[in-house]
Amino acid sequence: MTAFVFCSFGRQVWLFYLVVLTATDMSDLPVNPLVLIGIGSTFGFSGLFYHLYKEKKKELKALKEIPVFRPDEDLFRVLNASPHRRLQYVAVEGQVQADGEPLTSQFIPRCYGVIQKLVAVEHWQYWDSSAAKWNSRTGYKKESNNSVPFSLISPGAYISDASVRVHNPLEASGCFLERVYYKMRNAEEDLVNSLLQTVGGEKPVSKEETEEMLRVGTTMTGFGEVVLERGQVMRLQAPRDGRKYILVPTDYNSYLNSHRSSATMWKTLSAFTGITGTAVLACVIHSMMDKRDKRSN
Repeated sequence: MTAFVFCSFGRQVWLFYLVVLTATDMSDLPVNPLVLIGIGSTFGFSGLFYHLYKEKKKELKALKEIPVFRPDEDLFRVLNASPHRRLQYVAVEGQVQADGEPLTSQFIPRCYGVIQKLVAVEHWQYWDSSAAKWNSRTGYKKESNNSVPFSLISPGAYISDASVRVHNPLEASGCFLERVYYKMRNAEEDLVNSLLQTVGGEKPVSKEETEEMLRVGTTMTGFGEVVLERGQVMRLQAPRDGRKYILVPTDYNSYLNSHRSSATMWKTLSAFTGITGTAVLACVIHSMMDKRDKRSN
């Protein structure tokens, strides 16, 4: 309610400022237009931050309503008793385990995962004859994605125990890859580079290499539809009702706490900008009243 008042008053300030701009003599104005811009901006940002806070609260409320399961026998029994052996939208929390042989990091020893993303970017410089200087550009970029089938298991369990297979994880939203390697390599000065520099007008400067992985043993929470297939296999997949298929590399409570922190941040910013705008406005009004009293005296 407070932010609504801030936002409404902010619109009035902006309208007043538009009237100010149409004034013929700016020296007759009792308030500096820049001050009005500042006041209107603080109230406007207060309304924006309050809107973001309300949206985050809605997300938080929706998250709390989602049933949470672990990949164990309890989930199996619930699925077996559900219509069509299907749960439309739930959260499943477990540890990542490859169904077969995991992927091996190309740079880090004894680092294994189930999803791997490799990116190599070359940075070049080319000679700009008109400006007589070297300019930078991004040259060759190579990206490869590898994955193996994997499941979510309960901590301390084995893949032979109850588990939930993750279907098409690359289609899910969420930043679940961890950067395990990054290096910027400077290009070596050799005969080929010198030839490119003198003849072609281009030369390599550096090469950037990055490797990201979803590592085996990572705690992960998946939001989606869970079905019990033939052969008594539980599978997490994209929901058919249009809701988001999400994978996050953390447990459910930590994911919930991150949303709480985000909501608190927007609420604090809304209150701070609103109070700041009110304080500045009060100072402006007080200054105007003092000037009027002095003129009357």
